[in-house]
Amino acid sequence: MIWQLDLAILTLVVIAGIGAITVKDLLGASILFGAYSFMMCLLWSIMGAVDVSFTEASVGAGASTVFFVAAVFRTSRRTKD
Repeated sequence: MIWQLDLAILTLVVIAGIGAITVKDLLGASILFGAYSFMMCLLWSIMGAVDVSFTEASVGAGASTVFFVAAVFRTSRRTKD
């Protein structure tokens, strides 16, 4: 495969992962987690594991992100940062 594409997607995976850990806003963290899952889906499909890629896209980038965003909107902020 094209190693430059692999390296670019891997860089985006690392950036999204570190961003999801370090950001203080819960909505931003859940969106970054969804981006992380989507980039992992791309990596799995490039490596040829299409079944794992499909599962990552549907569960990781799809359902989990929707549930996280819904949970964030159903909570209230107690402190003003």
